Amino acid sequence: MFQVNGMVFQDGSSVDGLPCFRSEPGVNDISHLILSVAIMVKETGFYDVLGVKPNASPDELKKAYRKLALKYHPDKNPAEGEKFKQISQAYEVLSDAQKREVYDRGGEAAIKEGGNGGGGGGGFSSPMDIFDMFFGGGSRMRRERRGKNIVHQLTVCLDDLYNGATRKLAVQKNVICERCEGRGGRKGAVEACPSCRGTGVQVRLHQLLPGMVQQLSTICGSCRGQGQRLSHRDRCKACAGRKILRQKKILEVHVDKGMKDGQKIVFHGEGDQEPGLEPGDIIIVLEQKTHPVFTRQTMDLIMTMDLQLVESLCGFQKPVQTLDNRTLLITSHPGELIRPGDKKCVLNEGMPVYRRPYEKGRLIIHFNVIFPEANFLPVNQLKQLEQYFPSTQEKSDPESMDDDLYIYADLEDCDLSHGRHRLHYIEEDFHPGGGVQCQTS
Repeated sequence: MFQVNGMVFQDGSSVDGLPCFRSEPGVNDISHLILSVAIMVKETGFYDVLGVKPNASPDELKKAYRKLALKYHPDKNPAEGEKFKQISQAYEVLSDAQKREVYDRGGEAAIKEGGNGGGGGGGFSSPMDIFDMFFGGGSRMRRERRGKNIVHQLTVCLDDLYNGATRKLAVQKNVICERCEGRGGRKGAVEACPSCRGTGVQVRLHQLLPGMVQQLSTICGSCRGQGQRLSHRDRCKACAGRKILRQKKILEVHVDKGMKDGQKIVFHGEGDQEPGLEPGDIIIVLEQKTHPVFTRQTMDLIMTMDLQLVESLCGFQKPVQTLDNRTLLITSHPGELIRPGDKKCVLNEGMPVYRRPYEKGRLIIHFNVIFPEANFLPVNQLKQLEQYFPSTQEKSDPESMDDDLYIYADLEDCDLSHGRHRLHYIEEDFHPGGGVQCQTS
């Protein structure tokens, strides 16, 4: 027996159900009294899964769950799907104070039955949802639970991008079988595959050397990676147990004015359907064909116009058919000289601005001046034509030239590539000290 603050205790007695023991005989100060608290729980399965003691703190639970969840996550360890599920369920219960109290009193059965009003609920959340909430990866997990997008190319001409157009596109996509509602068979007939335990993956060990083992993961051959098994007689007659059907759908694609090559038109949620997944999107990518007259550069339209020499000097009027079937009369007044390579523009006759179709870019015209062919006029008429052009600053008189001072050189067509080849040939055949070596056949 021992006394503390006037109260008499005996070794093994209890206060509020907690056993009391004296550390040293004859010591009656409270600072030397050790109360050994043994938390009594009905079962420790969830604690054992996380590898913690029944009196673990919330921080210890978080640390244990974080370590195990990362180790056994299906992305990193596909063969341990069941282990990951157990870890997540254990943490879901023990991280909630009310659920943990219910579990300590009645075990897992109390949790499944609703915990006698303890707020536990009858079931467990998805293991991936728990992982998602813990690590804050909501958007990432939502993306993983979406089906794949379907991408189609739609060929359009420049006229369609200028005026806008509506095209019908037939696409093939997967849809969930309505007859079996995506189960693949009658209700309750689907069971987890015993070969892979519902993971869809089989793991086998291959010994490379003594003490060295390689782990190989393959798709389960029994369920073909589905993780479920269904007998032939229970399979849905419409989809033959595949859960999905192939279906043709007609999409109306609206090409708005001002859209450009490579722009995407998205049909949200119209992609392939799959049980348990949010449908992906159908993405239409515009591909512009080459136009025979116009080239697009952002919001400008560029074209090339050929002019005769007389037109570039004396003015012209030329019609241009626009992409919306109007006719522009391109006019250059007499005296406005157009040189080869000049660029002129017509405002507000380019491409319409996307979503602001009443605003347009420019029509840019590159001019190419075509000179007349040689000897297009007799020599006497050329002399008459010469008087209309500005005279040269220094008039040359052939009769006053001394033949001894000048060497007459006539212009001829030359092939620059041939000249470069000849120079290269001479350099190769030159040998210092030996002169030029002549090639003989």
